Amino acid sequence: MIIRPRRLRKNETIRNMVAETAVNPDSLVYPMFVVEGEGVKEEIPSMPGQFRFSIDEILQELESCVIAGIKSILLFGIPNIKDEMATSAYDDDGIVQRAVRSIKAKFPDLFVITDVCLCEYMSHGHCGIIKDGDVDNDPTLELLAKTAVSHARAGANMIAPSDMMDGRVAAIRAKLDENGYADTPIMAYSAKFASAYYGPFRDAADSAPHFGNRKSYQMDVRNGREAQREVELDIEEGADIVMVKPGLAFLDILRQTAEISTVPVAVYNVSGEYSMVKAAAKMGWIDENAIIRENLLAMKRAGADIIITYHAKEALEKGLV
Repeated sequence: MIIRPRRLRKNETIRNMVAETAVNPDSLVYPMFVVEGEGVKEEIPSMPGQFRFSIDEILQELESCVIAGIKSILLFGIPNIKDEMATSAYDDDGIVQRAVRSIKAKFPDLFVITDVCLCEYMSHGHCGIIKDGDVDNDPTLELLAKTAVSHARAGANMIAPSDMMDGRVAAIRAKLDENGYADTPIMAYSAKFASAYYGPFRDAADSAPHFGNRKSYQMDVRNGREAQREVELDIEEGADIVMVKPGLAFLDILRQTAEISTVPVAVYNVSGEYSMVKAAAKMGWIDENAIIRENLLAMKRAGADIIITYHAKEALEKGLV
């Protein structure tokens, strides 16, 4: 035989030399949850190793994150007060707004991305204003835009709308520009599917809907072409980055998105994916570090420029990327 591909697998040195894919540590984004109160560091039962932090505790946690090499975080807020208009979401004294101000004061170089959605702030747990038993798209846009502006005013570096309302990128872009935040980028949850992989997150963020489900606004898991339409629409509306969510079960969508997108592509390695790894590792069924590394490489190989993952801190601390 003349052609022997195994020649380039002979030892670790040559395997590293010809490796096609690597995860850039700077491209990892670490999601974090902030709650009201003081001295709160509450482990999320369905997400071992992940916590709900009060502002004072998240500042302490971020010290070790920065040392580990975390450059960017995605912040989710959990308020004490919820109502049918999500007023806590766009309150300048809301939990996310106060957290952003505190984080930026202590860690000015940390890139803070804020999730913009209303589900954590609505008394019913849905992502917008309810009318006739469903989310009313257009009135919800105004609240999302108000929330985005309040986050930018607090110092957020990037806005990440995750609601999946039609036209929300355009609405947010217009309001940001009107209020002097033309340089604040938008990372749109563009192809966000109505997935069963979000279960642990809904425990973490106390955001499960109190009736029905989110299938009338999040995408049908059976659809691929529709995902590309959503991506193209968000780019047309001004998205600076588009996202596919979840990651592992939607690598085909991620690859298709990378092939058509004219802007950087993010992927969200979601809570259910994280928790399955942790559960299997606890049982001794898998090599946890190897699986984390392989999952991150899979998403990178499929086309992700940015990976949002709960594994970010440990991946950096353990040298898995």
